Amino acid sequence: MDIFYKPLFRKFVKKQTRSLQLVIEDEVEKIIIKPNIGKSKKGDLAGFRVHKFSHKRQRFLIGYRDQEAQIIFFKTGLHENFYREIKKYLREVESK
Repeated sequence: MDIFYKPLFRKFVKKQTRSLQLVIEDEVEKIIIKPNIGKSKKGDLAGFRVHKFSHKRQRFLIGYRDQEAQIIFFKTGLHENFYREIKKYLREVESK
């Protein structure tokens, strides 16, 4: 299985504390082992899955696509504005 990380995902992880980076790494491993762990989305985000987890009483989300033999991680971050930002990112990428 091929694993890809979009720049938006990498940028967020790089800026975080080491403890949060390790938690995100653990959550990514869980997704790789069981890709259908995240909740499937509908509408504008059809085809996406979102996995939720907590760290220090804050709710984080990981947005990814599971396509045949690959998983593409698009975004991770706080719940606030998560869906709005991922839709904006997708519009920008598709317009290029």
